[in-house]
Amino acid sequence: MSKKHVGVIFGGRSVEHEVSIVTAQQVIENMSRDKYEIIPIYISQSGNWYSCDKLIGIENFKDINRLINNLDKVFLQPSSNGNHLLYLPQRRGLFSRPKEIRLDVLFPALHGTYGEDGCIQGLLNMIGLPYVGAGVLGSAVGMDKIVSKSILEQAGMPVVDYTWLTHQQWQDEADLVIRRIDASLSYPVIIKPANLGSSIGISQAADIDSLKFGIDIAGHYSRRIIVEQGLTDFMEINCSVMGNEDELQVSLCEQPISWKEFLTYEEKYLNTGKGGGQGMAGAQRRLPAPISDEATKKIQQFAIQTFRLLDCAGIALIDFLYDNAGKNIYINEINTMPGSIAYYLWEPLGINFS
Repeated sequence: MSKKHVGVIFGGRSVEHEVSIVTAQQVIENMSRDKYEIIPIYISQSGNWYSCDKLIGIENFKDINRLINNLDKVFLQPSSNGNHLLYLPQRRGLFSRPKEIRLDVLFPALHGTYGEDGCIQGLLNMIGLPYVGAGVLGSAVGMDKIVSKSILEQAGMPVVDYTWLTHQQWQDEADLVIRRIDASLSYPVIIKPANLGSSIGISQAADIDSLKFGIDIAGHYSRRIIVEQGLTDFMEINCSVMGNEDELQVSLCEQPISWKEFLTYEEKYLNTGKGGGQGMAGAQRRLPAPISDEATKKIQQFAIQTFRLLDCAGIALIDFLYDNAGKNIYINEINTMPGSIAYYLWEPLGINFS
């Protein structure tokens, strides 16, 4: 049998661009060369697509601009007959023919805007190219914290109290927004961009001044902003779900360790000490999480329910907040393409990255 041609697409026009590069290199490194022909596809921050073997290996990305200056752009060629091709125009030679690279399936190792929010999934649906992970609906809903919390809340799932606003409302009527937040929540509160992951743009506010500052920060990253009730004595718990339709498996639960109130982008991905450059695999954690068997089972059940309710597929990571005082569990958010594919939560169960 011929090998299946798998395109691993990564990078993208997102503030999580570097995270995506790390995840893609991990995926490529652990993909069987006996079963698959791997085609790396890199999207630059300006939106151009490139494909070349030089895009394999994290060390090649130390100078991204120099790397892509020596590469030719590629284009995804739509097809009605199922023969999906990357089209590589030749720059030299009067009689040179364009190079066509066959694709059977695409693995979107993309995080954040334009990659994890349904955009690339919609493009692939239009041309009929199969791909890994959640579809348009699951990706879009999972990316938007306001929409996902609203759906979970309507389904009777536990979420912390929250309110939301648009950046335009904040510019036009800041005093009214502050009064509305003060009426519905108490300090501390957590301010987040509604459509970003990896802790980017997130801050905690203990008073009105820090609330204003946090909204200003979040507004730089997202048109819509969510403000959540903060917990004073809690731990973050993560759990992964893998599968399609009703054939689902659930991972161990972990407690990520942070010296701050919540895990920052730098702690997750950019730490230069032990684990630096390993994506989420390099973050510190307690595995399994130091919670009771009863709490673990409840979190795992909520994780599967969330995965199904939001129409996810492939793999996802669901973040929870565990209230140490009241022993309450809250669903925080879902990542439909988690950093490092959350493989570290599956290895103790005998499911290795490959």
